[in-house]
Amino acid sequence: MSRVGKKPIPILEGVKVEINKSKIKVKGPKGELEREIPSAVKVVIKDGQILVQRLNEDKRSKSLHGTLRSLIFNMVKGVSEGFEKVLEVVGMGYKATLENGVLTLRVGYSHLVRYTGPEDVGIEVPNPNTIRVFGCDKQKVGEVAAEIRAVKKPEPYKGKGIRYKGEVIRRKVGKAALVTK
Repeated sequence: MSRVGKKPIPILEGVKVEINKSKIKVKGPKGELEREIPSAVKVVIKDGQILVQRLNEDKRSKSLHGTLRSLIFNMVKGVSEGFEKVLEVVGMGYKATLENGVLTLRVGYSHLVRYTGPEDVGIEVPNPNTIRVFGCDKQKVGEVAAEIRAVKKPEPYKGKGIRYKGEVIRRKVGKAALVTK
């Protein structure tokens, strides 16, 4: 039995959970999320907690048990607290600006890079070297942050580019001049 799948999910204050035949809806102060429930598992609300149960012991049920529990846990956490990723823009002259919902990146190319994310994911630029991506859907927040980072990944020689806050870039030593006598 899945150790993760067995754990009950507490329903936090201010969060409403609805379970239909094949869908689960979670509403909270930060937003509303919906997900399909596979036929191999059953989701039940009992004593203010959400329980995910397997219907049989085949391989598909076992693999979906813990996965669905984690997805539902992230839905409950997302609509109550939300998720965020912080990106750092590192490099001389590299900066980010936000105008009318369009993120503009100046990252060493001959042109400006413009990025418009989905409407349910917010983007903030508190200062020119920091980008904050936030929302209630963990997957979409991570996807948007990854798309922004992919514009200019950090390079290993000088470390310039867009990186996650706290990400460690393994630096390489550049070419050394040969000294002959």
